[in-house]
Amino acid sequence: MDWLNANDYELARQVLQRGVAAIYLIAFLSTAAQFRALLGEHGLLPVTQLLKYHRRGPTLFRWRYSDRLLMAVTIVGAALAVTVVAGLPQLGPPWLPLIVFLSMYGLYLSIVNVGQTFYSFGWESLLLEAGFLVAFLGSDAVPPPTAILILTGWLVFRLEFGAGMIKMRGDRVWRDLTALYYHHETQPMPNPVSRFAHHLPKPVHKLEVLGNHFAQLVVPWLLFFPQPVRSGAAVIIILTQLWLVISGNFAWLNWLTIVLAFGAVSDSVAHALVPAIPLDWGAATSAPIWWIVIVLAATAFMLVLSYWPARNLVSRRQLMNASFNGWHLVNAYGAFGSITRPRYEVIVEGTDAANPTDAADWREYQFKGKPGDVMRMPRQFAPYHLRLDWLMWFLPLRGGPERWFVAFLVRLLEADRRTLRLLRVDPFHGRPPHAVRARLFVYHFTTRAQKRATGACWVREPVDEFVPALSLDGRR
Repeated sequence: MDWLNANDYELARQVLQRGVAAIYLIAFLSTAAQFRALLGEHGLLPVTQLLKYHRRGPTLFRWRYSDRLLMAVTIVGAALAVTVVAGLPQLGPPWLPLIVFLSMYGLYLSIVNVGQTFYSFGWESLLLEAGFLVAFLGSDAVPPPTAILILTGWLVFRLEFGAGMIKMRGDRVWRDLTALYYHHETQPMPNPVSRFAHHLPKPVHKLEVLGNHFAQLVVPWLLFFPQPVRSGAAVIIILTQLWLVISGNFAWLNWLTIVLAFGAVSDSVAHALVPAIPLDWGAATSAPIWWIVIVLAATAFMLVLSYWPARNLVSRRQLMNASFNGWHLVNAYGAFGSITRPRYEVIVEGTDAANPTDAADWREYQFKGKPGDVMRMPRQFAPYHLRLDWLMWFLPLRGGPERWFVAFLVRLLEADRRTLRLLRVDPFHGRPPHAVRARLFVYHFTTRAQKRATGACWVREPVDEFVPALSLDGRR
């Protein structure tokens, strides 16, 4: 059964296992730092209330939820991820990495299935699916299974081709090549390079869009060609994802895509490009029958589940970032089918004056990642995921304040410590304000001349009141 074994893909297995585990580590650490404030017992959308009325897929917390149990889940998940990054389970029998990865998958699935809007991003499902898949790559005691590497290619295909099709079926700016006239400025969370990228000449922006269409609509098909074409396709995907890493903050989406694309790179091609990469890893050349049976069973299971996302890819009503089952396996992916033109920001302010009479009486709360202070250059946070900041970007696009945002304002009035730790600046230094409010602004990157004259990264103009002044006495 040598055809079942991919002996030329040991580097791919190493990158897939350690890379996916590294992203799991970041995801568990992100959860440990943010979940209790957002979704905990005293969170903005408490899990305890969700579990009373809704059943949303398998989760350990169906049994019971507590903030202590949540922290135990994140600690165990992070510890398991560290062992894989260090390569320890890979030294054992093939079932050991399988158990470790399926445990990480199960723990994170439990979090995502109660995470509500704060865990509704496509890269949560992507991480779950990736963790389940690489679980079946086994340890160093067996060669990398060909079937699992092909399924990894199928995952990258759905991720890239799905994103390309959602763009072509969506906003006309992708078809007339003008999408990047706006995107670098209006993307959810710009980074230090975003302003530079925004001011590139418009012909360069059109070339960027053409390159994106080629990378997402043409290159993914090459992942199923023989070598070295397959490796070449992976390299193109990796390079385009690196540009997205450089020019924006998309949590771990781009990093995980890079890791998964490495599944198509063979040892011989990698050695030809970088001679320091060994050809002979000393890996096993055959696998026991029981392991082959497990891998083929997992492959058959994933192929059955592939019917729904494959149908979605050819549908005129293509779903974006959709899971077809509560296990978040074999999902539909895609992003930015439409591009926002102006950038709207909700600015949250507080006052300790009983009767504020002018703007000077109001002071701004500053977030870690989202734009606020016009003088502050956007920071780099990805692959770390700032969930509150991302939801703040969606807020004005949804037409008004959502339940979680009203709860957030109440927590500010209470000077809730966990909520305040999600922010960069609390203008009241831990003291409760008398009232809070939210205003809507439109933001634009400064021109080069404005930047030289003022030093500011942004210019902003007030648009409207988003939430009127609230106080604990009068919030009803």
